[in-house]
Amino acid sequence: QVQLQESGPGLVSPSQTVSLTCTVSGGSITTAGFYYAWIRQPPGKGLERIGYILFSGYTDVTTAHGNRMSISRDTSKNQFSLQLRSVTPEDTAMYYCARLLHTQWTTIRRGVGDWGQGTQVIVSS
Repeated sequence: QVQLQESGPGLVSPSQTVSLTCTVSGGSITTAGFYYAWIRQPPGKGLERIGYILFSGYTDVTTAHGNRMSISRDTSKNQFSLQLRSVTPEDTAMYYCARLLHTQWTTIRRGVGDWGQGTQVIVSS
């Protein structure tokens, strides 16, 4: 059974660049047919798609985040990462990584697909 585990810095200051990593076990991130995705949930709000990386290495970040966020991977470590640049307090959220099918990416729902437990990012001065 595949498992995903996020890691990140926790508390960061505004304007910093933040890197979050998702370590995948029980399955390879080069396995076709899945979206290796990042999703976040700000306090009191719903789930928000950020983007994904495919088995081929192709990445897509939603338009709302494309200027400040990027996704990469390290296949030797079976990890994929999210970089957030110039963070602001509005980036405060629980960040999740997930392995999803296409239909699960289009209709995001916790518990549908394979999800990590999440890592909290708080942006505060």
